[in-house]
Amino acid sequence: MSFLKEPPFTHGSVVRCAVVLVNLGTPDAPTTAAVRRYLKEFLSDPRVVEIPRLLWWCILHLIILPFRSSKSAKKYASIWTRDGSPLKVHTQKQAQLLRGALGERGHNGVTVAMAMRYGSPSLPEVLAKLKLDGCERVAILPAYPQYSGTTTGSIHDAVFAHYAKVRNIPELRFIKNYHDHDAYLNALRDSVLNHWEANGRPEKLVISFHGVPKRTLLLGDPYHCECLKTARLLAAKLRLTQEQYVVTFQSRFGKAEWLQPYTAPTLQKLAREGVTRVDLLCPGFTSDCLETLEEIAMEAKHDFEAAGGQRFGYIPCLNEAPAWIAALAEIAEQHMIGWPTMKTAAQRELDKQEAGVGRAEALRLGAQN
Repeated sequence: MSFLKEPPFTHGSVVRCAVVLVNLGTPDAPTTAAVRRYLKEFLSDPRVVEIPRLLWWCILHLIILPFRSSKSAKKYASIWTRDGSPLKVHTQKQAQLLRGALGERGHNGVTVAMAMRYGSPSLPEVLAKLKLDGCERVAILPAYPQYSGTTTGSIHDAVFAHYAKVRNIPELRFIKNYHDHDAYLNALRDSVLNHWEANGRPEKLVISFHGVPKRTLLLGDPYHCECLKTARLLAAKLRLTQEQYVVTFQSRFGKAEWLQPYTAPTLQKLAREGVTRVDLLCPGFTSDCLETLEEIAMEAKHDFEAAGGQRFGYIPCLNEAPAWIAALAEIAEQHMIGWPTMKTAAQRELDKQEAGVGRAEALRLGAQN
């Protein structure tokens, strides 16, 4: 086995720390070809689909990719923005704001990068770039509050696979979950209360999480339990009784049983029982994406209203909410304890030198023009 080439080593160089905010991923464009590439990478991950590889290869390449790619592309097109995929746009902004928030807390020596588990920018390319930048301490911060082997576990796989090819491995820290972190829960509470202040309160709050096969729960994945704990703690902060909220799971795929109750049937049942207004929140997503903007804000809304419901309110993801950025900074800070996250005198001097070189270059180019 050959290792990746190491960057030139300079004695006395400043050691840098980094936080990598990692989200699931998104196609590069809302086109059939781009969605097909994305789905192929995503659905080829054995963490995501745990069935015999040969059988799954046939299903994926002969059924799913040929027929689902174009349908998914149309759905992506319905939520695509001028700046691109909402999930990617929000995650980029979160990373930028997180860097500023850490700086305000005194951690001005921390690099913050954004990466995607599937698609671009990929984890390997981001980790390689941090290596070139001299980052010798790296904290991996998943955008998933609740741990699942299908999400956070897959991020760990990708990080380990990358560093298996690296000779000089940096110090690593992995943030497993923050489903019960008080700052995260407070950000969710504020989001709900702000929505209610502007729109009034519903008869029922639906707290919907992304689903996973029930089999994963039986095999020991803690995701289901962590989702229920998030919902219970959030409901307590909102002072809701058990009758005022319901927890559901969305995005089921295939014929196997997934975590229940399912979101769409639950909304239809509520409407048929006479509930005229619901609000729905997706705490498992920290950035709005296809699953929230299309599946929930469009499809779930239609399901509820078609069954007799009168008013469906979608409460957006945390996105760039100030309370959420502050929560991210607090979570990252707690997992970097003991690291030199403040700029040293050497770093400040290096910054001055780099700034001086930049000014000199700008003056030189100006003189030439």
